[in-house]
Amino acid sequence: MTHQVKILLVDDHAVVRAGFKLLLTAAVPNITIIAEAERGEAALQLYQTHQPDLVIMDLSMPGIGGLETIKRLIQRDEKVRILVFSVHDEQVYVHRALNAGAQGYITKNSAPHILPSAIECVLQGKRYIEQGLINSQTTVDDYEQIISAFSEREFDIFNLSAKGLSSRQIADELCLNYKTVANYVTQIKKKLHISSITELAHIAVLHGIVRH
Repeated sequence: MTHQVKILLVDDHAVVRAGFKLLLTAAVPNITIIAEAERGEAALQLYQTHQPDLVIMDLSMPGIGGLETIKRLIQRDEKVRILVFSVHDEQVYVHRALNAGAQGYITKNSAPHILPSAIECVLQGKRYIEQGLINSQTTVDDYEQIISAFSEREFDIFNLSAKGLSSRQIADELCLNYKTVANYVTQIKKKLHISSITELAHIAVLHGIVRH
């Protein structure tokens, strides 16, 4: 990058923003943080005022939150470049951010050398996803097919798990043995290529099966 790049930094923690500015200055030449916001509503106003080349933002924020902020930025300017910088490394967060319109996704645990590559890719209109965040076997479009292929019992257990019920509570609800339910849950996660109930719940929300 030979020209000066204007960045809008969006994160609800001032300490994180300060640390990220130091990281940016050290890792990436020709960077200027022209504005900072701690929530999405402010980010929308600052984007309109400053017209940055790149928005680097977290997903977990008060107010309208990161995903809704991404969607509204895209609605206002379809050419906006957004790089998500999040503590969340679950696939479902990555998929939701990309579906909302972000072009890049890296985690706050990523190595410093990743940052310049991510910024350059996104500025060039390319997609950048930190290595290891997305299982190559599964894309967000695959989830619907996988869920559609669930047996009736699998779907019931998937639905109840997504609503926050434990395996023991599901067993009581469906009059099943606890171990049977636990086995179903393991099988469901395996089919979705995920490892946690949090990811399962977000997939259910993503596809409108349960409400946020």
